[in-house]
Amino acid sequence: MSQDVRALWITAPLHAELARAPLDAKPGHLVIETLFTGISRGTERLVFQGRVPESEHETMRAPFQEGNFSFPVKYGYSAVGRVSVGPQAGQVIFALSPHQTRFCCPPDAAVPLPDAVPPERAVLAANMETALNIMWDARVLPGDRVAVVGAGTVGALVGYLAARVPGTDVCLIDVDEGRADLAARFGCRFATSDRAVGGADADVVIHASASEAGLGTALALAGCEATVIEASWYGAGRTSVALGGVFHQRRLRLVASQVGRIPASHAARWTYRRRLETALRLLSDPVLDALISGECRFEDLPRDYAAILDAPGTLCHRVRYGG
Repeated sequence: MSQDVRALWITAPLHAELARAPLDAKPGHLVIETLFTGISRGTERLVFQGRVPESEHETMRAPFQEGNFSFPVKYGYSAVGRVSVGPQAGQVIFALSPHQTRFCCPPDAAVPLPDAVPPERAVLAANMETALNIMWDARVLPGDRVAVVGAGTVGALVGYLAARVPGTDVCLIDVDEGRADLAARFGCRFATSDRAVGGADADVVIHASASEAGLGTALALAGCEATVIEASWYGAGRTSVALGGVFHQRRLRLVASQVGRIPASHAARWTYRRRLETALRLLSDPVLDALISGECRFEDLPRDYAAILDAPGTLCHRVRYGG
């Protein structure tokens, strides 16, 4: 078995290539043959474009990232693979690893897939973990009116989870009318951004569009004393926020949600491992396959990567290894 690894490296803004290197197998670590990885369009696009602010180079590092955001960098955090060396040999696991053919990680960083979750769908685990964290921050309660602005992968997963809280009325909002079918599959209503603002009665609003216009829509939808959860990350971009007008009159709360920390409401009892295990169990529903918007071979990734990240229709793009 070759000890060489091929990995996707971003070597400069808007340029990616495959590079080969020896596998650094540490004592006690598992060796994992990658089956699939998932491309998280929002964050990976900012990395690919060189838009990670220098002040956040350390806080935004992925768990098994190599290099840095000034380039070159090996980035990604959604890998599914089969353990080939170690006490879990033969087991299919999820790990927060970049796009590469093989990797090593400590046993506690490799989470076994539940029997009900196929490897092809498990690439959504990192996004589901983010959505779960957002739900904790949002504190969606039975009967709430919930608006989710931005029906990308994370926004759609938040809508999916919120719609399963008893009695909720959940509306997914996006500029793309094509997301209406996705909303219906997930048990949500749908509205385009230009038609959503009309009745500012939402108990909770989650903003996940990473756009200034989307944030404005989110604030406009929030009812009196409501909470707006800002789940977007803008990288080095600057965003204007309309804090005049209804913001003060309605006594709104604008709260940041970021997956790098477990919310205070759960931190005393939850570990990152427990949260990721829960996210994987939440992927048992086959309807979530609708979030896989495309697939390519790992060998073609340098050629296709920019187009995948640029395409507005990309949700979770799956990369297949071998075969």
